[in-house]
Amino acid sequence: MKAKHYLVTGGTGFIGSALVRALVHAGHRVRVLDDESRGRSGRLADVASHLEFVPGDVRDPLAVQQAARGTDAIAHLAFVNGTEFFYQKPELVLEVGVKGMINVLDAMASEKVPELMLMSSSEVYQTPSKVPTDESAPFFIPDPLNPRYSYAGGKLISELLAINYGRSRIERVTIVRPHNVYGPDMGFEHVIPQFALRIAKLIAERGAEAPLPFPIQGSGTETRAFVYIDDFVDGTLRVLERGEHMNIYHVGTQREEPIRRLAELVGEAAGVKLEIQAGPLAPGGTPRRCPDIGKVSKLGYSPKVSLEEGLKRTVAWYLEHGQKSQP
Repeated sequence: MKAKHYLVTGGTGFIGSALVRALVHAGHRVRVLDDESRGRSGRLADVASHLEFVPGDVRDPLAVQQAARGTDAIAHLAFVNGTEFFYQKPELVLEVGVKGMINVLDAMASEKVPELMLMSSSEVYQTPSKVPTDESAPFFIPDPLNPRYSYAGGKLISELLAINYGRSRIERVTIVRPHNVYGPDMGFEHVIPQFALRIAKLIAERGAEAPLPFPIQGSGTETRAFVYIDDFVDGTLRVLERGEHMNIYHVGTQREEPIRRLAELVGEAAGVKLEIQAGPLAPGGTPRRCPDIGKVSKLGYSPKVSLEEGLKRTVAWYLEHGQKSQP
């Protein structure tokens, strides 16, 4: 991969910091734009001397323009993630998503940056008619009154902007749709860290001998396919290197697991057995999600970390660091 100068927006987030680290290790120059409202520059401590960190808000057009100056490509990841935020601050989710995307595109035009990689989401197609789901799945927002879809809506608009600007104003546009990326230090608004911290609390209260009662949302038959952060970054690097202009790539795994089984595996990683108890499902959830990764596999992508091994690493991190790191 030819060395380039990258701007990574949202580069102190969970996925952003992993991508920044990988770009640095691959020999690229990297500049990071982030206001650290959701991320932490400490995630980049091991490569801090090899990158340029620019504090700034992606909603500020001047900050984005200045950060883009002199770069060869932008990897745009800045967004407000986490299901809790979708429900509690939907207007912020959309503001950061839409203003941020427009500011990035305007900065690319003014600074003549030729390449864009947009980090999108599987949420843009919500409940697919076909599983595993390929990149041709239609966009779908089932209920605009449900604040959950603020995130999907922002990503959907971002994809449309990137693609249509890419028709004539950008030399190369690629889009990556992550599918349930997980790993150590991924935050606290996601299912795996929430499961791990709830289990840690139960162990502290009840011990680890008997099966621990563990309520979950829904029946537990709802499915997802989870991809470990190292594998996901490998897939993203392959898109940056070999992805074709105006193309979308699903990056994940095709191991589809029920949420009930995920909870049991998190328990096993923590060394306990769980007594799963079904509960109400939050409105807007989708019953199945699993990507077809055939397209990105043609670029050489092949996930290597099993769910069991990835959960072992992730749960161990949260059992050691989670409570004291949680805001």
